[in-house]
Amino acid sequence: MHIGVTGSEGKLGRATIERLREDGHDVVGFDLAGSAGPGFTRVELTDYGQALDALLGVTARHGGLDALVHLAAVPVNGLIPDAATFQNNMLVSFNALFGAYRAGIRTIVLASSITAMGFPFDVAPPRLPVDETWTRAYNTYGLGKVAEEAIAAQFAHWSADTSVTALRFTNIVGADEYGTFGRAGEPDYRRDLIGSWVDARDGAHAVALALAAATPGYRVYNVASPTSGTATSSRVLAERWFPGVPIADDLGEFESLMSTRKIVRELGFAAEHDWR
Repeated sequence: MHIGVTGSEGKLGRATIERLREDGHDVVGFDLAGSAGPGFTRVELTDYGQALDALLGVTARHGGLDALVHLAAVPVNGLIPDAATFQNNMLVSFNALFGAYRAGIRTIVLASSITAMGFPFDVAPPRLPVDETWTRAYNTYGLGKVAEEAIAAQFAHWSADTSVTALRFTNIVGADEYGTFGRAGEPDYRRDLIGSWVDARDGAHAVALALAAATPGYRVYNVASPTSGTATSSRVLAERWFPGVPIADDLGEFESLMSTRKIVRELGFAAEHDWR
């Protein structure tokens, strides 16, 4: 396929482009900054005119896209003021999704987040592991993701052949960042992430699977390593962090408390990298 990737210069964006090219796709990246080349176009996605123009076609880059992977965003609260984080990300996502609709792109995968399901989990979730049926935001970045998911679900019904898949990514870990797991035995390591993590390359694998399995309609999947980023058993952590919250009887010893059961079951997701 001919695939556009927004946020192509980010940690997940770079891994995604590499994976999709390895799979044989033609890929063009869109971002605010990056190395000039045949696979990249600099685009200000807060400008709808630029977003639409880039999706319709770019001379010497592409003449039309079969699919869009939308990863672009201010990636976390704190980099800019809170309201600006929400406003920027909502505008960028609307422009990307509506632009894709106008450009006739009917296969879309977009990045949602663990922040749409309770991060930083100061308020206990209703059950563990936390699955895709639980939606709750406690900061403006997460609020934006909840809103983006709702918008994406509606766009999926604007034409009968549109497929939109939202992937709720947890903390993305680069191949050069495994040193952080030296703290894996600490009692509250990754507490705000309920112990979850995912290697950037496995995140890219999830994107590839979502594209390959695209069918009309809207769906959402958690994306995390199926095993936790901690050295303590998941049941012990669940009882320590969330006393009294129901825990699945079949919870694995180190199974992620951010449930990956749905993406494993429906898309065949299997992480290829583990900090252990």
